[in-house]
Amino acid sequence: MVGAYSSNSNCSSIEREALISFKQGLLDPSARLSSWVGHNCCQWHGITCDLVSGKVTKIDLHNSLSSTISPTFMYGWNVLQPWKVYKDFVQEFQKTCLWGKISSSLLELKHLNSLDLSLNNFEGAPIPYFFGMLASLRYLNLSFANFSGQIPIYLGNLSNLNYLDLSTNWNQEYFFKWNNLHVENLQWISGLSSLQYLNLGGVNFSRVQASNWMHAVNGLSSLLELHLSHCDISSFDTSAAFLNLTSLRVLDLSRNWINSSIPLWLSNLTSISTLYLRYNYFRGIMPHDFVKLKNLQHLDLSFNFVGDHPPSFPKNPCKLRLLNLAVNSFQVKLEEFMDSFSNCTRNSLESLDLSRNRFVGEIPNSLGTFENLRTLNLFGNQLWGSLPNSIGNLILLKYLDISYNSLNGTIPLSFGQLSNLVEFRNYQNSWKNITITETHLVNLTKLEMFTFKTKNKQGFVFNISCDWIPPFKLKVLYLENCLIGPQFPIWLQTQTQLVDITLTDVGISGSIPYEWISNICSQVTTLDLSNNLLNMSLSDIFIISDQTNFVGESQKLLNDSIPILYPNLIYLNLRNNKLWGPIPSTINDSMPNLFELDLSKNYLINGAIPSSIKIMNHLGILLMSDNQLSGELSDDWSKLKSLLVIDLANNNLYGKIPATIGLSTSLNILKLRNNNLHGEIPESLQTCSLLTSIDLSGNRFLNGNLPSWIGEAVSELRLLNLRSNNFSGTIPRQWCNLPFLRILDLSNNRLSGELPNCLYNWTALVKGYGDTIGLGYYHDRIFYFRVVDRVNYNILQTIAFLTIGLRRMIIWRRRSY
Repeated sequence: MVGAYSSNSNCSSIEREALISFKQGLLDPSARLSSWVGHNCCQWHGITCDLVSGKVTKIDLHNSLSSTISPTFMYGWNVLQPWKVYKDFVQEFQKTCLWGKISSSLLELKHLNSLDLSLNNFEGAPIPYFFGMLASLRYLNLSFANFSGQIPIYLGNLSNLNYLDLSTNWNQEYFFKWNNLHVENLQWISGLSSLQYLNLGGVNFSRVQASNWMHAVNGLSSLLELHLSHCDISSFDTSAAFLNLTSLRVLDLSRNWINSSIPLWLSNLTSISTLYLRYNYFRGIMPHDFVKLKNLQHLDLSFNFVGDHPPSFPKNPCKLRLLNLAVNSFQVKLEEFMDSFSNCTRNSLESLDLSRNRFVGEIPNSLGTFENLRTLNLFGNQLWGSLPNSIGNLILLKYLDISYNSLNGTIPLSFGQLSNLVEFRNYQNSWKNITITETHLVNLTKLEMFTFKTKNKQGFVFNISCDWIPPFKLKVLYLENCLIGPQFPIWLQTQTQLVDITLTDVGISGSIPYEWISNICSQVTTLDLSNNLLNMSLSDIFIISDQTNFVGESQKLLNDSIPILYPNLIYLNLRNNKLWGPIPSTINDSMPNLFELDLSKNYLINGAIPSSIKIMNHLGILLMSDNQLSGELSDDWSKLKSLLVIDLANNNLYGKIPATIGLSTSLNILKLRNNNLHGEIPESLQTCSLLTSIDLSGNRFLNGNLPSWIGEAVSELRLLNLRSNNFSGTIPRQWCNLPFLRILDLSNNRLSGELPNCLYNWTALVKGYGDTIGLGYYHDRIFYFRVVDRVNYNILQTIAFLTIGLRRMIIWRRRSY
């Protein structure tokens, strides 16, 4: 931005030198201040001058970041590529922000009324005390600039200030580990008599008594907006109600620890139009006095404990544009709730979120009167029946989520009238044999996300003509327990902009069309075709084959085979099909960013595990159980340091357990059961302290003593299965330090000696401690303790002791799992 200036006036030499001194204290890696040369500082980037006097009135050096990465990333990350997006953002931020020390030379700018240094990085420095001496300031924005320490009370001298934003990075988990600002006394705010906007989001209020900050804020009679999100506020002072804030239009108290009923004094804020109370511990019912809030347009009470009765709405709910009651305890008929709006001649509601409550009954036909709705979220309630025919009236609707209810009726043809619909989410309902036709879809020209997942097999049957071309271009398609097969549908092959594809248990067979794969491979991030009847060579998914011999020659992995490239693929799930042939050696070239690979339960995938898999450094989940993989499990896993889950069970692998698996220090689950492995359990696994499940059963030739480090370095275990091997010796006493253990099977080995008395410490086996999370990638449901069976009596003498002290631990194995 080039400042405004008079052609007849240049900035004074005093102000120019002041700005040069300010610049000299800063580090500027992106050269944002490169224009700060020459005599006329009014022409410098970020500087604005008075048109007549030429005096500097404004400094705006906020960091706009790159157009490729939004600052909103600070509130979360991309779960598909967390390592990539987070790294990219940090690098981008470091390249574009200003660093260094702020010079007191700014005091020479006597007419400075606006200062914006937001979204920079001042490395945890305190806010300069002399900012409180910039008497002409009307606008001060220091948000997200990595200041820390106590906010200086001298800011209270800025009696002309209209706008103050000191909000800071509250989401430390996903952004930089910065020290936040804090206050110990907020009385200094009383001096900001002209303040209209105050944002202290993320500033720690834990050392301030509620009466202190509430009395201070209550004196700001001109205040229009107050943002106090994530300030560690835990309570209110009932004697310090905001009685003087009659002009307040926006109040944000979200993401605090407020544990109380919704205060009655909120109803005194008669000018309020936006009220955010989300993510607190508010309880009880909505105050009846809320009917006084006649100007309320945005109300967010999500993630609290409010409910149990029908909510009390403002006297004129017809003005509400956003209503978010998600994740509360409302238990009322949905029809009764919607009747609260029945007197509206024109309903203004644009966003309605009732998700994760206990709204019951059918979705009423009165839904059709909410004609301005853009967003409707009914996820996770107790609704049944059909979508009403009136849903076709919601022609402005862009987002619809009806997931996780018990809907079991029909989807009307009027659904096809939602011409602005962008996202439709329909997971886990009780639909059964519902036919979806072209009429349901024909006008959905803007549809980008389309999901159908039912509790019943073939809950939806797609009856669409083979030559139909949809009007939409989907980016996300999720179909599960639907019937779209047996042939891969033509209408689906027209969807070439897909990024996230899940077609699990949809009855498709044969092969995946090569042309469709080649059209989507460059952008797809998720490809899940599990639980179908695909019958094709695995190489046809990875290799550009000779189209004249597309199937017959596809097993011949020639040295000059050209891989099909999936540069953005993160999740590949081909589980439980009829795929055959070896895993192509070009897999790393094809999918360099792959995080999850699931080829399990195809039974006909054979050959060795290619070495290229073992250099996929983003791979976190590797599932290839129940196939015919063979060859030696060679010790070359050192580059797979991000692995969380390894499941190679039920194959024909041989050799020793690779010691280099221990380099995957985040490993959570290791399943190698029913192979032909031999040797001892490698000591390197003790570096995998996060292991919750180890299953090495049925290898027959694993031997040696049971490792004592399992009870020392790997104490988080829930499941340990070493049955049907050749282990010898005794159970180490160190194993007593496994408080979370729920499944232990040591049967069919050559163990001897007595069981340690301290096995009473296995409280999870006795009490059923915890849940099934971590027991396996596919959760095992049988909890048992077994060290002896009918063919191994070496330690039978100690079982009598256990049956007295730990009777609930003895649950005999019924079948293999």
